[in-house]
Amino acid sequence: MKKNIILLSLSSICLFATAQVKKDGYTINGKIEGLKSPHMYIYGLGGSDSVSVKNGVFSYKGTVKEPTRIYLTDRKGLQLELYVENTPVSIKGNATAPEDMLISGGKTQQEQNALKMTKKALNKEQKQLYLEYEKAETAKDSTAIARIEKELFRIYRESDALNKAFIMKHPKSYVSLTNIKDLGMSTDYAELAALYKSIDPSLKASPGGKKMAATLAVLQKGSNGQAMLDFTQNDMEGKPVRFSSFKGKYVLVDFWASWCGPCRGENPNVLKAYNEFKDKGFTVLGVSLDDSADKWKKAVEEDKMPWTQVSDLKGWKNEVSTYYGIQGIPSNYLVDPNGVIIARNLRGEALPKKLKELMK
Repeated sequence: MKKNIILLSLSSICLFATAQVKKDGYTINGKIEGLKSPHMYIYGLGGSDSVSVKNGVFSYKGTVKEPTRIYLTDRKGLQLELYVENTPVSIKGNATAPEDMLISGGKTQQEQNALKMTKKALNKEQKQLYLEYEKAETAKDSTAIARIEKELFRIYRESDALNKAFIMKHPKSYVSLTNIKDLGMSTDYAELAALYKSIDPSLKASPGGKKMAATLAVLQKGSNGQAMLDFTQNDMEGKPVRFSSFKGKYVLVDFWASWCGPCRGENPNVLKAYNEFKDKGFTVLGVSLDDSADKWKKAVEEDKMPWTQVSDLKGWKNEVSTYYGIQGIPSNYLVDPNGVIIARNLRGEALPKKLKELMK
């Protein structure tokens, strides 16, 4: 389970100020108490970069063409999400309490801060549940793990609902655009497309907006009602397996990998559903995003997964996951006996619940 506006003014003064900001770019000034790493690492600017830290203080400069979400991390557990948009950014706080970090910046960052405040209680609850999960996992307390997973799924749903509400209320915000992208992991294509349709035309015309439109075109291929790609990949013995050979059964096409903690945490849930419905016309086809055959096979054995497993051993460049634009794993598609996609990303109790509805 371990387990993302530019306002134009007609005033010549404002126009001049905007021009100056664009020329000067942005500067991130950080002062984080308890930061012991000698570097902070920056991701999200088309690659990665780093900046030196001295006594918790650092400064980083750059320019962007539009408001851009980036991540800063010390690679020791601290990770901060923020937006840069060619205006000064300030970060203040303590490394031991990232949830209370004060990040100030441009209009987009202010909007991000407002959204974060609406989720503060949920994030606090989620953090506590993660701690409880670690203890339950160490104690191998399956009852506690099931309870915690149920609570976490509720938090994820509530968080998604807050993101969707924000998008509808802020159609010109770049935060809305990145949230649409993030919702691609948990939201059906039809709802995702409707959210994109609701944003302002100026945002759709931006580089980020055009990129999101292209992403949606890919995601549409995996939407409900679409025929599942009739792909062929090799099983663990090197024998080719064609998806159409499963026609006549409900099939969960399950994308996972041996190195993916949340995937390994979800495997017992998939196994439980498989055992309950395997004699009722249901099966699972695992598609591994591993690039090591040995690690893949070892994980299958450790997690006791008896269903067919395939992979092209190309890692994140797996041809099937790439075709469907899968951004993260675990991810899955439920396909009906005719080879048509009828549901996506059924996790935890959602999978057996859906199968019971189908097999009444």
